[in-house]
Amino acid sequence: MTTLGAACVFCGSQPGARPVYLQAARALGETLARAGIVTVFGGGHVGMMGALADGALAAGGRVVGVIPEHLMQPEVAHRGLSELQVVDSMHTRKRTMADRADAFIVLPGGYGTFEEMFEMVTWLQLKLHVKPVGLVNVAGYFDHLLRFLRHAVDEDFIRPPHRDLLTVADDADALIERLRRQLAALAPAASDLGRS
Repeated sequence: MTTLGAACVFCGSQPGARPVYLQAARALGETLARAGIVTVFGGGHVGMMGALADGALAAGGRVVGVIPEHLMQPEVAHRGLSELQVVDSMHTRKRTMADRADAFIVLPGGYGTFEEMFEMVTWLQLKLHVKPVGLVNVAGYFDHLLRFLRHAVDEDFIRPPHRDLLTVADDADALIERLRRQLAALAPAASDLGRS
């Protein structure tokens, strides 16, 4: 796992209040496709998820959706993907997405997006995986959250060595380059994890 071959993207099933959010999701999909990186996501065709998948597909990319059975209604599941994997639960969905990716990218979203992001950061902190986690801070969407995380460090609930487990960039290209560098730096730890 020294190259970024597949990225799991967490993002909202809503479009957000401003057009910039959908534009950023579509642009990330296009960027991943142009870079030859497989997009792994939650399998929906609505909101940010749909824009991400459509952007990647339009740019000739491979897109893998992972969706639980209870969300398979025609109005939710994206039917035009390279691959759609149907699983039995939300927990299996997250595990499958994590297993199929080399890194994680977070776009704006709500409770589900936050939960997925924090779980992957926690797994990284606990060395349950050694895959980098980054977010694209679209139009300052995550500014308040990032301030809160700095507050958690200041209050000694997040240790200073762990403050940079979440990589932040304002645009997709910059984030992908940082994730590639981190992946290369984490490669020795990944080898150790594989032997344990």
